[in-house]
Amino acid sequence: MAGLCEVPSCYMGDFNEIMHVEERQGTDVLPRSAEEFRSWVQGMHLVDLPLTDHKFTWFKGRSCSRIDRALVSMEWLEEFPETRICSGPRDLSDHCPVILEHARQRVGPKPFRSLDSWFIHEGFLSFVKEEWRGLGEMQFIDKLKALTILLGNWNKTNFGDMDKKITRFEEEIKKIDDLVSNGVYDGTMEARRKALVTCCERWYIRKEVHWKQMSRSRQAKEMDKNTRYFHNLASARRRNNRIDTLLINGRLVRNQARIKIAIKDYYKELYH
Repeated sequence: MAGLCEVPSCYMGDFNEIMHVEERQGTDVLPRSAEEFRSWVQGMHLVDLPLTDHKFTWFKGRSCSRIDRALVSMEWLEEFPETRICSGPRDLSDHCPVILEHARQRVGPKPFRSLDSWFIHEGFLSFVKEEWRGLGEMQFIDKLKALTILLGNWNKTNFGDMDKKITRFEEEIKKIDDLVSNGVYDGTMEARRKALVTCCERWYIRKEVHWKQMSRSRQAKEMDKNTRYFHNLASARRRNNRIDTLLINGRLVRNQARIKIAIKDYYKELYH
């Protein structure tokens, strides 16, 4: 089924099974059925969306479990990267309703971040030294702010459209291979092919380093070109880190503007 239907797919409902020991109250060991269920999820290459506002979804007396969930394919996450689940009040039911939603939220400007991939670019350090000297005798903080703008432009020029750069190198390598296959060959072809392969490998590494940092994953193998895995880990981390609700003065607030103001006021008071 997973092999035949490589389309965005979502499997949602009461699976009547847990995947981790902490998903059932008072359980220390996973039952065999849970191991089989987890094996099926992994075999289907599905992602179990985290439920952040409740620990359990099913209640009966003292028994509590998380058996209601949403499992989505990689294709689904690529199509709907902001997908998340939340739960509502269970009222008279044994189960909490699980709600799947896709809402791209406006979170304001992104903070500046130094990327590991910059440091494997041969011109990066000399660029920083030259620009830092060129900024002259400014206040240190102002100088740093000015440098971040210059670095942003440098990043766009040197690391923008990494996939397009890699594709271009791969197409050039293929053209040479096609010429050789058709009996066209001269002494410069092999040298050009080696140069193209070296450049292409350099971009593979830069892209891998970039997505390793974005996903903060330690499970990657060296020279793994499949950055789709890291991209989805990074998206999952963003979903988990997002603050959807906040308890402010005893009230649960969902309004993003009010949440931002409350967080800002909290730290302003803390570091006044």
